Amino acid sequence: MIMYRGDVDSKPFLPEHAVERAMVAIRRRQTRRALAQRTPAGQGQAVSPAVTELLDAVEAETAAGRDVTVTDLTRLLAIDQPRASKLTGAAVSAGLLRRRADQQDGRRSTLKLTADGTGHLDAVHRYRQVQFAAAMDGWTDPERAVFADLLTRFVAALEASDNAMRTSAS
Repeated sequence: MIMYRGDVDSKPFLPEHAVERAMVAIRRRQTRRALAQRTPAGQGQAVSPAVTELLDAVEAETAAGRDVTVTDLTRLLAIDQPRASKLTGAAVSAGLLRRRADQQDGRRSTLKLTADGTGHLDAVHRYRQVQFAAAMDGWTDPERAVFADLLTRFVAALEASDNAMRTSAS
């Protein structure tokens, strides 16, 4: 289905164009850490956005039933080993994360959220959800549900494509 802009030249404007523009805008907001910069005190402001991002990754991997190491974080966050180690050290020092010896390989340490780390992420999740709800203010409940479903499916398809490319490249 081709959609057209309302301008005089009526160039074809596909939905993919709108999605690409929106994704670029989201990436720019993420790069600026716009949401994290607006986090009020008591909602994770004392913890750097980079450490919160690391905790998000540990939480997601743990929820998927996977152990997480510092090496895994380099891939998940697209950062180098020294940066992953530094961020992990900061999270451990802040009491948000703990290292645990791997039972199968004593040379390896897995990372687990502490109760404080889980509490921090709970507060961050609540804050983000309030911001997203505000952005959808005026939307009907069915519109919110459809948006959530489509966005979730879209992100899952992007992840599946990335995983397929990684698998074929190795």
